[in-house]
Amino acid sequence: MLNKKSVDDINVKGKRVLCRCDFNVPLIDGKITDENRLVAALPTIKKLVADGGKVILCSHLGKPKGVAVPELSLAPVAVRLSELLGQEVKFAADDVVVGPNAKAAVEAMNDGDIVLLENTRYRAEETKNGEAFSKDLASLCDVFVNDAFGTAHRAHCSNVGVTQFVDTAVVGYLMQKEIDFLGNAVNNPERPFVAILGGAKVSSKISVIENLLDKVDTLIIGGGMSYTFSKALGGNVGNSLLEADYCDYALKMLDKAKEKGVELLLPIDNLIADDFSNDANTQIVGRGEIPDGWEGLDIGPKTAELFANAAKTAKTVVWNGPMGCFEMPKFAAGTETVAKALAETDAVTIIGGGDSAAAVNQLGYGDKMTHISTGGGASLEFLEGKELPGVAAANDK
Repeated sequence: MLNKKSVDDINVKGKRVLCRCDFNVPLIDGKITDENRLVAALPTIKKLVADGGKVILCSHLGKPKGVAVPELSLAPVAVRLSELLGQEVKFAADDVVVGPNAKAAVEAMNDGDIVLLENTRYRAEETKNGEAFSKDLASLCDVFVNDAFGTAHRAHCSNVGVTQFVDTAVVGYLMQKEIDFLGNAVNNPERPFVAILGGAKVSSKISVIENLLDKVDTLIIGGGMSYTFSKALGGNVGNSLLEADYCDYALKMLDKAKEKGVELLLPIDNLIADDFSNDANTQIVGRGEIPDGWEGLDIGPKTAELFANAAKTAKTVVWNGPMGCFEMPKFAAGTETVAKALAETDAVTIIGGGDSAAAVNQLGYGDKMTHISTGGGASLEFLEGKELPGVAAANDK
């Protein structure tokens, strides 16, 4: 059980609070095209303001690689946040992030004021967790709040280094929710516990499969990675995604599942195409019966029903990775059937960031899920059972 101090455990009245958010939003010509991450940060910011803290926000944006890249400035975020919060968010425009503007702005703050610092990755030390930048950030504040789960798996100055130079480091509401659902649901789930893994590659999910086989009652494998399992079982996969050097590994996992008494479900049929395009010719074939020149781009209807029924028996479901190339309407049915099954169940449903989050939102089932993780890479590492540096750095209760 991860038990971290949160914003509810401290009193920030009159204190300077540095709050690390995830404002890594898509920008086109200086306009924010998706503000989900800004909206997700509001509850923590509002709480700190209501408590009378002097709230200093920081975040990275894109990959400026230690240089001040004007089009990756957080200036547009300050403007939009001011509108969303109904109060001024003062932007401290320093290329060195903690510079004269930031220092003056913080100096002039009253309780409940908000300042936003420039893109933390304008400083080369940020991604290297360099001590000088960590100390600069810490010099601005009395208390540190981490609410950026999307970077929790990275040890950077603005989420880990800074905690070495402040006495109080806690998590915000967004981080707390991720820890409650992803961390604790996986380690202490209500059973039956079903995990659904999809996505392209077995190699990127090896540790996830290993960790989950020790914890779940049923493991469902779909998406591109399922073809490596089909091939390992002696089938033909045509031009489908295949990691031939992971076939032995796939067989080992099937053995491990048997040994543990875990039901491991693989596709029994596939929707295949003669070209990687929405206009391709398609047909449905049984597992391992994909002819040369054809490739599997989605699970078949029998598989979709099998997976959906298995998900419906669960009390806890974790899903990471789509069942097929859902971006093309012709190959979205498998992913949609599974999403619909999860939307209709009373189970705790946890979607692990990245493509799966995009898929359930795009298909219109987002609001029916218990929790959609805000971090792709971070949620994967949580599912692997790894300790996340950004979470570990917060004070324990």
